[in-house]
Amino acid sequence: QVQLVESGGALVQPGGSLKLSCAGSGFSFSSSHLAWWRQAPGKEREFIAGITSRGDPTAYADSVKGRFTISRDNAKNMLYLHLNSLKTEDTAIYYCKRGESWGQGTQVTVSS
Repeated sequence: QVQLVESGGALVQPGGSLKLSCAGSGFSFSSSHLAWWRQAPGKEREFIAGITSRGDPTAYADSVKGRFTISRDNAKNMLYLHLNSLKTEDTAIYYCKRGESWGQGTQVTVSS
């Protein structure tokens, strides 16, 4: 059974940084392309960043390009999202995704 468990969400001030983690199990992690998505209050879920099984980023949303970095550690079955220069509009629940499977999400709130 595919399991994706996100962690690392927090309340952070504008301009701050955060690192999100996603632990994967129940599937061949090192063979899977993965992605981060987010859903802000009152908005649809949107794609943030994708990464190949080898660790090469595939794409970033224009809204986060240059500020967020996706990475992974296949030895640990972990996916990461490094968030820098955070803005209030980055407030959302962040999800990791593999195929049609989603984690439960982790809340990021950017506020002074």
